[in-house]
Amino acid sequence: MSETQPSHEQEPHVPLPVEIPVTENIADDALDLKTQIVRFVLTGGLSAVVDFGLYFLLFEVVGLPVNVAKSISFIAGTTTAYLINRRWTFKAEPSRARFVAVVILYAVTFAVQVGLNWVMYHAFPDEWWRLPLAFVIAQGTATVINFVVQRAVIFKIH
Repeated sequence: MSETQPSHEQEPHVPLPVEIPVTENIADDALDLKTQIVRFVLTGGLSAVVDFGLYFLLFEVVGLPVNVAKSISFIAGTTTAYLINRRWTFKAEPSRARFVAVVILYAVTFAVQVGLNWVMYHAFPDEWWRLPLAFVIAQGTATVINFVVQRAVIFKIH
């Protein structure tokens, strides 16, 4: 093989997850707990708007079953949250190991959130507030789980 031809024996390239350029210097010192909580809550608020807006649209307007609509909206909301939290809240460098850990965490919180949403949706009477209240309870539970695990474990991974 000549020097100008690439070697086909190199390891396959695995792309990093999509990045949002929220800040220029992601290598800053870790933020204090209060700042992380405030940023996590702000990011969570935006992500909840994405999640609930899509959930409402898919369930009420499009007519998808409640679990299908919630599943799709959960994926959109948690993807939004991860991308912003990684760069802005926890200021973490890109990492395949961290990304895999987040996927596992989100699989667990997906089951918790969709399952709890379903239980609450069917537990409440058929009133106008049933859908948003079930959403808030499920979202709140998943948010607490996500913050604790991300701060204590995932964004400590190098």
